[in-house]
Amino acid sequence: MLQPAVFLDKDGTLLDDVPYNIEPSLMRLAPGAREALTLLASQPFTLFVISNQSGVALGKFVRASLKEVEAELARMFAACGASLSGAYWCPHHPDGTVAPYATACDCRKPAPGLLLRAAREHRLDLARSWFIGDILDDVEAGNRAGCRTILLDNGHETEWIEGPKRVPTARVPDLYEAARIVARSVGEASRAAPAGEEAAQ
Repeated sequence: MLQPAVFLDKDGTLLDDVPYNIEPSLMRLAPGAREALTLLASQPFTLFVISNQSGVALGKFVRASLKEVEAELARMFAACGASLSGAYWCPHHPDGTVAPYATACDCRKPAPGLLLRAAREHRLDLARSWFIGDILDDVEAGNRAGCRTILLDNGHETEWIEGPKRVPTARVPDLYEAARIVARSVGEASRAAPAGEEAAQ
């Protein structure tokens, strides 16, 4: 049976935005994130982090350092009673300077490649999943993957390049409000399911 997931952007959504940071001691949960993770832990979703990490292609840090970032994220999730099922990074940038990462790819958001890969590797139901991020590139990636999407309207989106795939399902000020929408969707789906169908999910 395919499982639903919640995909979380890292910088500016889950964590305070510290540009190109790979130092675990500087990682801090963003406002509302602790409460959001605690709430999401009580819901029937697997949790993933999806993040562009162009600092690899730009020579600001090496890809191997992201292992420590993932380990710290897992610890932060656990401290909130949640479990991190995986972190997916795009290390590429078309204007990068480090081979082989200085290239266009299908995994750099707004492309949906990281979400599609996570779905294949973890047997995820993208139609029942959510992607939460703080810019419209996150929204587009989620929509293109077939997820429902939530934009954190917290000031980090500055370009507002609009398009048919860049319209979120909902807009909220922080991650906790996003988690509340996700949690409500579970109850709504249960009430809408015909008799017998809920037990089969």
